[in-house]
Amino acid sequence: MQMLLHGARTSRTILGILTPSFASLTISHILPALSLSSVRHASHKSQGTAKSKKNGPGKYLGAKKTGGQYVIPGHIIFRQRGTVWHAGANAGLGRDHTIYATAPGYVRYYRDPARHPKRQYIGVALAADDKLPANPMAPRKRRLGMVATPLAEPPRAITTMPDDDVIPPTVRREVVSSRPVAVESPLAPRSPATRQPSLGKDYSYREANWEIGRVAERKGVKVRPFKRGDRFKAWRKSTARRERSAKRAGIRGGKGK
Repeated sequence: MQMLLHGARTSRTILGILTPSFASLTISHILPALSLSSVRHASHKSQGTAKSKKNGPGKYLGAKKTGGQYVIPGHIIFRQRGTVWHAGANAGLGRDHTIYATAPGYVRYYRDPARHPKRQYIGVALAADDKLPANPMAPRKRRLGMVATPLAEPPRAITTMPDDDVIPPTVRREVVSSRPVAVESPLAPRSPATRQPSLGKDYSYREANWEIGRVAERKGVKVRPFKRGDRFKAWRKSTARRERSAKRAGIRGGKGK
């Protein structure tokens, strides 16, 4: 009996000692902190986003230039997805498989068994009557839209000159020196017949600037000479004029009020 009482007293003493310690503990000391990364979310997509209908803009693929149509460098000939058509002579292939012209000429759709047995090509012929693929043994065509044409020599005038025994050298020199030569002075006024407009850099016909500047001189128009005045005096006059105008405006505004 005494042992039981002693044990009860001991348990009460231990509980009395541990009670304040348990009271100071909070939930944060008992449970570990929950991290947000451990929260589980829904793994299924929301309704309507995965099965929505798509109606995007058209891509406008296909042929942009027909066979035999004239093109210049940079013109788009064919738009495609993948290499259904390959770039041939005088044509290039873009990174989106667009075929464009690299030289001026005429569009040709053709096959070239020498290059590939099954591929089909789009090229540009430099002349309207040329065919692709070109014969590799034929002479090459000139680029930049130029065509080699033979130059026709101008007809030469056949003149009969007298022999040296007929006209002495002294006589010939006198005849040549006695011929009058008309030399026109650049400062002399020109008649309207001689003042012809010339072709300028902008492909327009107009008179030269120095001819336009001498129109007043040819017409006899005299310009009054410039007289240098007192600029400080002129500034004072303009300042006084502005002040008088401001005073008149203030008086009129006061009467209106």
